[in-house]
This record gives sequence, C-alpha cells and structure tokens, in this order.
Amino acid sequence: MSRTEISTLGEFGLIRHLTEKIELKNESTLKGVGDDAAVLDYKEKKILVTTDLLLEGVHFDLMYVPLKHLGYKSAVVNFSDIYAMNGQPKQITVSLGISKRFCVEDFDEFYAGLRLACDVYGVDIVGGDTSASVTGLTVSITCIGEGDKIVYRNGAKENDIVCVSGDLGAAYMGLQLLEREKSVFDGDRNFNPDFSGREYILERQLKPEARKDIVAALAETGITPTSMIDISDGLSSELLHISKESNVGCRIFEDRIPIDYQTAVMAEEFNMNLVTAALNGGEDYELLFTVPLGFYDEMAQMKGVSIIGHITKPEYGNLLVGRDGGEIELKAQGWQSLAE
Repeated sequence: MSRTEISTLGEFGLIRHLTEKIELKNESTLKGVGDDAAVLDYKEKKILVTTDLLLEGVHFDLMYVPLKHLGYKSAVVNFSDIYAMNGQPKQITVSLGISKRFCVEDFDEFYAGLRLACDVYGVDIVGGDTSASVTGLTVSITCIGEGDKIVYRNGAKENDIVCVSGDLGAAYMGLQLLEREKSVFDGDRNFNPDFSGREYILERQLKPEARKDIVAALAETGITPTSMIDISDGLSSELLHISKESNVGCRIFEDRIPIDYQTAVMAEEFNMNLVTAALNGGEDYELLFTVPLGFYDEMAQMKGVSIIGHITKPEYGNLLVGRDGGEIELKAQGWQSLAE
C-alpha cells in the first residue's frame, strides 16, 4: 500500500480528504462539515449530547486494534450513550490528535470504519478538528441525538425488574485473549496468533455494537424504562450508578446473568472467575434498564433481553444472590481510567 505523508496535505487538506465523501442523512442537519460550525435544527425535540475521549495506550493498543475497527468502535461507543437515554443518535463531530508516525492512508482506514458505523446507525459526521500530537493517537468524538421519552438513571422504583440486553463478559475476555497473544508475539514476525473458535469474543472487543434494536423493541412494545444506562464499565458499576441516582437498592441473581459459551470457555482457560468477568469486565455496551413489574411478561418474551433481578428499598443494599442462595454485596470494580 502506498504511503502519503500527512504533511503533503496539511491540516485542512486532510480534513477535506477525509470528509469529502460524507453524505448527510438527517433533516435536522442543515449544515455539516465545511463551515465554522455545524447547523442543526431540532424544532420541538429534546437534544442529547455526549462525548468520549479515547487515548492510545490507555483505551486501545494499535498493536492488535486495526484502525478501521477503531474508527467503528469510536463511533459506536458514543451511539450507545445516546441509546442509553432512550434517544436516537443523529450527528457526530470527530477530533483527532495525530503523531508523525501516521500517514494519510492510516486515517483513510480509520474514517472507513467511522463512516461504516455512521451508515449502519444512520448518523451524520458534521465536523471536528485535528491537531498534532506527541503522545500517540487521540480520538475525541461528540455525538448529538434526539428523543421524546428521555430515560435517566434516577427513575428506578422499588419492585421494578432489572433487565439487561445481550450477554456480558465477552468483550473483557476478548481483551484478555488479545493481550495474551501480544505477550507471546514479542516481535516474532513468524508468529501466528491462535484465534480459532474465539471469533465472537474478539468481535465483542474490537467491533462492539450499540443496542439500537432494544430501544426500538421497547418503543414497539410501548414500554418506557424507568431508568437506563449502558454497560461500559461493568455490570456492578452500572447497577450502583442506578441505585445511587435513584436512591434504591437492588438484588440480582448469579444464575440469571447472561453469559456466552465462548466467554465461559475463555474464562476457564485463563483460570478466571466467570461471574467476576461478567460483573466487572466492561466494554459490553449492552443496555441495563429497569421497568415496572407489571411488564414482566412482555420483558420475559422480548428477544435479546434477560431479567436478572429487581429493585429493592435502599436500606437493603445492592446484592448478588449466588447459585447457593448466599448474598454478596456488589462493589464497583470495573474500569476506572484515573485509578492509581
């Protein structure tokens, strides 16, 4: 593949190069890339705004993360935050800190993943910024969304049922697999990583999906959750966020936590506690939400959703009920980027 130095295009030339093929999809986007600011028209709708910052060496490792996958994931993690508010993502801005070791073709790959995610989820790229970086690649994406029936973290009520989409722990086990193969690689050009039979957990780590389908299914059924959050830092941490913001307690059951077979096999191979991985692994980008008990039957029949527990009085605390009936206090042990 040919290599074009970024300096041959300059900052504005690079921006034009990366954004010239962007097509706008939403009526609310009056003006996208190309002016001092994007122009959005939301009329009577509520506007949602979220931002995620991804730093090389902290949030991703380019030794095993392809730039196209990084572009896709960078967008999707923002979309997930909007869906977690029961909203719909509509526009993003993309800011990049770029070091000299990258070339134009590298960011063609990054933007190919970014545009693919925007095509899949119907989102417009409307602006951003680029700057030189001396500390590796920095990616900052801001997502703007809209919604009518916004759901917050603070609406859970006693006796609500606790639901989660998809399965948990797979992204974390995919990361453990990638880190293991990286340590074995150690610069050996003839090294071939063994990923056979582990495709699902790798995809969950490298190319996660936001649960647009669950938000659509809830709307179709006429159910508005009382509280909702996406699982980026681990199930335990997110449950505690809802409990604190809603001033409630919760009780969830170990045998109801959804876990994929590949996740279980990988945890056994690493001699890791499977439930711990599901509770604290993070980066699943599934939706954790509560709904009134009266919707139990509808939730039990909803595809891709598991009922894992219920909301209690705050004085009862936040507990995990084990398979043997024993109770363990939930603790926030998920990802904390600023922890020492």
